[in-house]
Amino acid sequence: MSERGTPGREMPDRGKAVQPTVRTAEGVLAGRWRQGHAVFRGIPYAQPPVGAFRFTAPAPLLHWDGTRQAAEFGPSAPQSGPAGTDSAIAGRAADGNWLTLNVSTPDPGAAGLPVLVWIHGGAYFGGASSDPMYDPAALTAAGVVVVSINYRVSAEGFALLDGAPPNRGILDQIAALEWVRRNIAAFGGDPGQVTLAGQSAGAGSIAALLTMTRARGLFRRAITHSVPAYHGTPALAAEVTAELAARLCTLPTAAAFAEIEPQRLADAVTALSGDLPGYRERWGRLAQAGIAVCPVVDGSVLPETPWPALTGGRADGIELLVGHTRDEFRLFSVMTGRLGSFTDEDSRTALDLFAPGAVGPQAYRASFPEATAEEMLETVYSDALFRIPSQQLAHANAVAGGTSYLFEVALPSPVMGGILGACHSLDVPLAFGTLSSPVGAQLFGPEPTPEAVAVSRELQRAWIDFVVKGDPGWAPYRPDQHLTRVLAARSTTAPYPEDASRRIWEGHTPEPFDLP
Repeated sequence: MSERGTPGREMPDRGKAVQPTVRTAEGVLAGRWRQGHAVFRGIPYAQPPVGAFRFTAPAPLLHWDGTRQAAEFGPSAPQSGPAGTDSAIAGRAADGNWLTLNVSTPDPGAAGLPVLVWIHGGAYFGGASSDPMYDPAALTAAGVVVVSINYRVSAEGFALLDGAPPNRGILDQIAALEWVRRNIAAFGGDPGQVTLAGQSAGAGSIAALLTMTRARGLFRRAITHSVPAYHGTPALAAEVTAELAARLCTLPTAAAFAEIEPQRLADAVTALSGDLPGYRERWGRLAQAGIAVCPVVDGSVLPETPWPALTGGRADGIELLVGHTRDEFRLFSVMTGRLGSFTDEDSRTALDLFAPGAVGPQAYRASFPEATAEEMLETVYSDALFRIPSQQLAHANAVAGGTSYLFEVALPSPVMGGILGACHSLDVPLAFGTLSSPVGAQLFGPEPTPEAVAVSRELQRAWIDFVVKGDPGWAPYRPDQHLTRVLAARSTTAPYPEDASRRIWEGHTPEPFDLP
């Protein structure tokens, strides 16, 4: 692949048709050959969510006549946040054809191949399936059909609007999974052997799907990296929407927001997210977390968060591979330029807002008596936002009768003098084997170390074994043992390495963000 989201020019394999074709339930698709695999990109799985379909649940896809070209990635939904998306793809977002997916298959003429469906991250307000970090070539070479999806993000997917269903981004994901069930056999895949995989917001989406009746039967297994504790109550989400509406000089309704140009609405979310520190008194933890929109626990589309749903018997346990990185929050400390400047007051704020229960702050101070203000802050935020939600998801799934496998990536990034540590997102290029992608190179340097290559191979092998047979190759997590695979220069299986934090959070599950 050449530039981000833009396929490089490749010749078809000798002896194969110029273009691979498949017949789906909606029509015929023509893809392209890439590294010996058949690749189909930009496949619509629902009607474009614009015009009459903006802010609705995904509308059923219409049939087409003839052969539809499926060689290029579809455009991502309008992006909020600082990262943005490749301009070549973002520039095509105006047509609204945001609900597309991509399929990479070893052989469209095969049958019964295992399927992995990737849901990208991006803090619920950005991200795209076209990122080269998600290149499926290595996984497809191992015999897995890989599907990656785009879905509505930011206000398009997650703002709570009068006259619109909540959590539209997650409804999009369900529509994509329904497409997989209908059509993946045409690409050589087994619709009964589907594994979901996602990181950060993608992992949070999968955790939500575990609780949703409509999603049951659409997947068999799940892989979640860095599950975030980002959920909001309807009361808080309504206030955020009202603030967005005031900034846009409109009403907080679907009809009024439909008059706002999509990228302008996404930019308003970016601006509000940047201003969130000033809303701490009004919006508490949401303001401190820096995410203006996220899934809403509305009681209907998303009935509750996954942890009590699983432990309370209201969701079924499955085969689950779940993990996080050791230094989750370090990435955000570096990205915001705050690393090395956090104060005692910053640490107290973190403890007061995110430590669990009334005695949580004291418990952290007692458990980490030698921690500096910055070390305490990073520990609390890493725990509350990613590590503990991941560990507790493994625990809750085991309690619900499922089989959980837990891991922690402890291999540090070698770039920038090692200040990133084993930070958030480090695990993604390791799992996909894309250490030379733009993001991979930022995290591992232009020449990955032998240790990075070895950990990448181990994690990728764990993914493949889990997708194929439900076992990544180490002992399962049990509620009384907490065994964890620690991926490092010398990987080991040991009791959960963040056990002091686990004990602090015992008896407390992540709560949705709410009004103070």
